[in-house]
Parts: sequence; structure tokens; C-alpha cells
Amino acid sequence: MARLCDGRAGIVPRERKGNGCDTFEQAVKQEAEEEEKTMEEQRPVPGQVQIKADEKELQGQYSNLVMLHHNLEEFTLNFIYIFPNGAQGKLLTSVIVSPGHAKRIWRALKENIERYESQFGPIKEAPEGSGQPPNVGFVQ
Repeated sequence: MARLCDGRAGIVPRERKGNGCDTFEQAVKQEAEEEEKTMEEQRPVPGQVQIKADEKELQGQYSNLVMLHHNLEEFTLNFIYIFPNGAQGKLLTSVIVSPGHAKRIWRALKENIERYESQFGPIKEAPEGSGQPPNVGFVQ
């Protein structure tokens, strides 16, 4: 317990502003205002989506191959890592989206590639002399 200026013992907020001589009521009021401000900062803004992600997801994964499949109702994007020896690979994740969402992804990717190329120059799709891509398929 911290001592307030009038000699009473009370709880004083950790990061209290002021000269250290707040009354207990002032200290409680300030703590309540700070808590309300924190809660307001956590409230989503209308139209804004808050996304939670762990550190592992934020680090991402490197994929050097994407296999695409589709049917009437969905597109499947299989993100794969082919090991340097080229003899085997691993499916990292499979993302399934609606046709409308697939088109929005395509449009966003197209716009970002155009911006990238205007800033850094054309992207080469494959290193010179790399030959044909390997024949890739799933095993179980």
C-alpha cells in the first residue's frame, strides 16, 4: 500500500501522473479513466477486422511451388516446398477458397506484382537455363 498525502493508505495506480499527492478518490478516478481508455483502444473500429496471430504464423513459411485445383464451388491452393535435391517435397498447407475469393486474390496479386515491377523492374519467372519444371504429384 502506498501512502497518500493525507496519510491514508490506499492503492495508487502504477503509472499515476501527478505530483504524488493525489487523494485516494483522484487516484481511483485516474485508474478508471486509464482502464476505460485501454478498453476503447481494444474495441474494433466499425468496418475493421482484428486478426489474431501467433508468432509462428507471423514468421510465415517459404513455398517454392503452388499447385492449383478447382471445381464448381472452390479453388484449392496447395503450397509446397520442394527440397533442394528435387527428389521430394512437402505439402506445407492447403488453402481452399470460393471462386469469388480466388478472383480477388488473383486481382490483388496482379496489382502487387505490377507495383513491384514498376519499383524494382521485371520479374523473371525462372532462372535462365533451368529447363523444364519437374513432374510433381502427391504420394500417400
